Amino acid sequence: MKAMKIYLDNCAIQRPLDDKSQIRIALESEAVLGIISLFELKTIELLSSDILVFEVTKTPNIIRREYIIDLLEKSSIHISVNSDIEDRANEFEQYGIKAIDALHLASAEIGNADYFCTCDDKFLKKIPRIKDLKIKVSSPIELIQEIEQ
Repeated sequence: MKAMKIYLDNCAIQRPLDDKSQIRIALESEAVLGIISLFELKTIELLSSDILVFEVTKTPNIIRREYIIDLLEKSSIHISVNSDIEDRANEFEQYGIKAIDALHLASAEIGNADYFCTCDDKFLKKIPRIKDLKIKVSSPIELIQEIEQ
């Protein structure tokens, strides 16, 4: 059985480093840590991309930046931006998705991810409009529930 491929966007991958004083953030943090644990156990594969690396290098907090870069370097699958990703991202932008998010989603789809995971509610609300999306998009909590079925 092939390992499930998961693409965590920047807000999801950084969630464990956020202030956990809100219950939702604490739960999402634990879910992301669970996903990372499954990756470290080689039960799932985490995808990396040029877009993730680009966005992470802009992270001002050095501890966050080094944590994420270290995690991304362990990924066996790295998606490089190409014209297919740019074209697909342009299609996603037509649904009101921000350019950087569209590039993440296109990278995940073209990289054959099974799941795209984000904590961005505004982004998640726009996903049902995309009828030809080839991957599932979910929050960390929904993803962990899906993995455990």
